[in-house]
Amino acid sequence: MAAPVRSTAICSLGAFRNQNFRFLSTSLRQLASGGASGQPPKFTPPTKPVIIDKTRAEVPLRRFLSPEFIPPRQRTKSLKFALERKDMIQRRSVLNIPEFYVGSILAVTMSDPHASDKTNRFVGLCIQRSGKGLGATFLLRNVISNQGVEICYELYNPRMQKIEVLKLEKRLDDNLLYLRDALPEYCTVDLNMKPIATSPTGDVPVNTLKVKMKPKPWSKRWERPKYNVQGIRFDLCLTAEKMQEAQKWAQPWLEYDMLKEYNTSALEDSIWQEVQKSAGK
Repeated sequence: MAAPVRSTAICSLGAFRNQNFRFLSTSLRQLASGGASGQPPKFTPPTKPVIIDKTRAEVPLRRFLSPEFIPPRQRTKSLKFALERKDMIQRRSVLNIPEFYVGSILAVTMSDPHASDKTNRFVGLCIQRSGKGLGATFLLRNVISNQGVEICYELYNPRMQKIEVLKLEKRLDDNLLYLRDALPEYCTVDLNMKPIATSPTGDVPVNTLKVKMKPKPWSKRWERPKYNVQGIRFDLCLTAEKMQEAQKWAQPWLEYDMLKEYNTSALEDSIWQEVQKSAGK
């Protein structure tokens, strides 16, 4: 009769050990979650699911062909520009040249052997883009300590280290050289400006700002029709008699000049395919 008593004692001892193990594991979990102080553990909500709408068509990226790739009139099949395009594409594989327009705010870093850290960084407003091929340039302007500072950069200069677009936008005019004669606040850019994110799809935002000019004399007679300036408030700086006098220099016959038309749509398509093919290698 002693064997059943022994087996019952062994079962009771095993149940007691299992109960102690469960109590110990529960206590450890409470200590890990902060429940030892008597407060319930903090609730952490589950992560939100990412819903992807596969029925919606993807928006294509904005297509941009840098203007220096388009050769001037009567040089469309020139061997010089064909060879330069290869060098330009090879240079772009090393240096990231972003999309920017006249009116965008850029930060350019170039190597400078005379600087303390061997580099020079300048922030300014792009007021002009000129040149074709490897001779393409862009002009940045900023007002520092009430003094206008302009730097003309060669786009494919080997000393160029980085081109950063801080604010991508366009203006009403393709040339902003008249900002030299405008009030300084229109060209003043913070040297520590942070980049403003823009969407790579859709149209580039257009800044419709019209500036107020300084009193005359100006570097050029911007009121004359040949400049076709849209971004100046002439009503604030010139009288009606002055504006009427400027209209005497109008050349209305240029509107019907067929030789001035230069349709580059087909040429842009062929150059775009060449650039994409070479960049994908």
